[in-house]
Amino acid sequence: MKYKTVIGLEVHAQLNTESKIFCSCSTEFGAAANTHACPVCMGLPGVLPVLNKKVLEKAILAGLATDCSISEYSKFDRKNYFYPDLPKAYQISQFDKPICKSGKIRVKSGEGFKDIRLNRIHLEEDAAKNVHPEDASKNYSYVDFNRSGTPLIEIVTEPDISSGDEAYEFLSKLKQILRYIGVSDCNMEEGSLRCDVNISIMPEDATKLGNKVEIKNMNSFKAVKLAIEFEYKRQLQMTEYGETIVQETRLWNADKLETYSMRSKEDSHDYRYFPDPDLAPVIVDKEFIDKLKSSLAELPDAKIDRFMKDFALPVYDASVLSSTRELAEYFEKTVSCGANPKKASNWIMSELLAHVDDSEKMKSFIVKPESLSKLLLLVDKNVINGKIAKTVFADMLQSGDDPEEIVNKKGLVQVSDTSEIEKIVEAVIAANPQSIADIKEGKAKAAGFLVGQVMKESKGKANPQIVNEILNKCIAKL
Repeated sequence: MKYKTVIGLEVHAQLNTESKIFCSCSTEFGAAANTHACPVCMGLPGVLPVLNKKVLEKAILAGLATDCSISEYSKFDRKNYFYPDLPKAYQISQFDKPICKSGKIRVKSGEGFKDIRLNRIHLEEDAAKNVHPEDASKNYSYVDFNRSGTPLIEIVTEPDISSGDEAYEFLSKLKQILRYIGVSDCNMEEGSLRCDVNISIMPEDATKLGNKVEIKNMNSFKAVKLAIEFEYKRQLQMTEYGETIVQETRLWNADKLETYSMRSKEDSHDYRYFPDPDLAPVIVDKEFIDKLKSSLAELPDAKIDRFMKDFALPVYDASVLSSTRELAEYFEKTVSCGANPKKASNWIMSELLAHVDDSEKMKSFIVKPESLSKLLLLVDKNVINGKIAKTVFADMLQSGDDPEEIVNKKGLVQVSDTSEIEKIVEAVIAANPQSIADIKEGKAKAAGFLVGQVMKESKGKANPQIVNEILNKCIAKL
């Protein structure tokens, strides 16, 4: 019997507000333990939470960017469970009335595309962090409350994902969207993006879902993909041996590349949700939602379509240039300064990105778009050739100087004087009689060798087009 994989994801993304969701403590990462904590985020008796408006706005932006409907009425609930890093013994979250509902994200799937439906996006607070001593003999742990109360959105998909590859594509697209609209840095190393995987298998012709297993707190897209592939094989083997797959929570062992059991899986009723009495319902009107919608940045798919239409770029170029908002803005600025769009695209993808570690930091890149545009225009105007342009660009990477200044200072202006080039060509022909003989025998590579020799003699400054024209004329006369 053939089985298919049914996968749903629960993704927690930390919103990049300066303060926490229900208090004014800083969300800065990396501070000394318990220096960004107060009675509210430590859960002390008698405190009252107050919703951060910026958190609400960013959650709505995330919903708008993923085609969700925005709830004009939503509320906060208490999700009850005990854990050492949750001092209140409950988490403030949203249960039956989330802020965003019924969205979708389009991803690549095989040779085509597929819409992954979103069940909801809801707001909640993060827990604190347990810190365990490296020495296992020490029978104690610490709790750091700096993370407690940081604002999260949880993006919950429908069970529409059918492979590890699709899950990887979905997470990559989600991360790209959240960064594009500026609501989260999605830094997995700092815990700003975490993912839980719900996975089950079922016969291909069945309609009833199998028992699902949850894999908690995945901290890399690659780990998600590998965990899904492992879990599919594990569940398939259990099914073929007649064993029952129990609903449970499992963890991923990155060293052994396998999942292992953590605890039995809770259902929603186990958390005893009820409306938080300390927080009023959240009511937003259409005018507020429309105002946020008008401020939404152009999304990646729309930008790809526009780049193809406005700049006549192939889909590959448009996709690479739109991979981050900052890179797309760099490209557009280069073109707006006069550079040919396709030449700017080629140069950015081949030369520039080879020197960029993170395209989201293009604003601090030493070569500004105005300078790159100047460099490309120097080539278009035959002031320098492509080879010299690479030399100039290397200098720009070190100094940040204007390309025209570098060209003039180092005497790199292209030689287009036909009489000067003729002298070099004649000297090269005289010095390479064997190459002339090879050309007459139909060996095309010999002509390329002679062009290379002319460029070498001119120190790379001869106009390649004129070199070829003069060389062909001289050879034809022999």
